[in-house]
Amino acid sequence: MEFNFLTTAIAALIPLIMGFIWYGPMLFQKAWMNEMGFTEESLKGGNMALIFGLSYVLSFLMAGLLQTLVIHQFGVQSVLMGEPGFTEGTGEAFTYFQNFLATYGDRFRTFGHGALHGAMVGLLIGLPIMGTNAMFERKTLKYVLINAGYWTVTLALMGGVLCQSAF
Repeated sequence: MEFNFLTTAIAALIPLIMGFIWYGPMLFQKAWMNEMGFTEESLKGGNMALIFGLSYVLSFLMAGLLQTLVIHQFGVQSVLMGEPGFTEGTGEAFTYFQNFLATYGDRFRTFGHGALHGAMVGLLIGLPIMGTNAMFERKTLKYVLINAGYWTVTLALMGGVLCQSAF
């Protein structure tokens, strides 16, 4: 299995698009701004090109790792990578892996399955991290729910896109 740059690049756009919707006037803009103590005026300014550019780079890194969590075949590959000849495309382990992919390469490769695993990452990794930080920062439960909700939905969508894509 090879790293799919195009699918990763597309999945990395999802946090930006979801952020526009989630933190925009359609959903939680006012509640989020209140929780953060922001005003319309305080949000003006800033280097938006830098903010969005770095956000995309960080999202790309996240998508690169997320595909290894939502695509089970990466687990088999990671087990075999250290075997002699595997990285060179030779040897018993490489042959086994090629046969494995031919037989099981399409298993659990649906949008729904990837979305399930992406949501699990959001709930079981994102939420505890944000919740812990929020407690020490003296943030409210509402703050945690808005932000953890965003990441859970966003990671579910990213996981779905990454898992369904063809490699």
